[in-house]
Amino acid sequence: MFDLVPFHKNSIGRRGDDFFSNFMNNFFDESFMPHNLWNSSTFNLDLKEDENDYVVEADIPGVNKEAIDVEYSNNYLTISAKRDDSTEQDKDNYIRKERHYGVFKRTIYVDNVDPNNVSASFKDGVLTITLPKLEKTSVTKRKIDIN
Repeated sequence: MFDLVPFHKNSIGRRGDDFFSNFMNNFFDESFMPHNLWNSSTFNLDLKEDENDYVVEADIPGVNKEAIDVEYSNNYLTISAKRDDSTEQDKDNYIRKERHYGVFKRTIYVDNVDPNNVSASFKDGVLTITLPKLEKTSVTKRKIDIN
């Protein structure tokens, strides 16, 4: 059998530092604030714009396409996904478990979108959503008389 040893990033080479330096170096270390506390129910995405569309690319690895829901309503795009834990935790002897299972959700504001033509595709763990912009209406200048 073996003993568990706490895992600390960059712990090698810190032995010569003083107490204050160690405190500052470790303040946001995993032992103080675990990564899953920051990012357990969300995922990373990029939003880019060209002349005709907004394009969202979201990293959602380990999720089946059927477990992803995309909705556009009132200028808000909501992406939610569910990742199930397929293993029985009692049987497995995990030393460290960092992957999050459950519901992931992101909502972003994107206006000037034609909601009837929004499309999405999912390949290799990347969800790509294309949100076409509304047709630009020509603005005419008009003098308004004041009564």
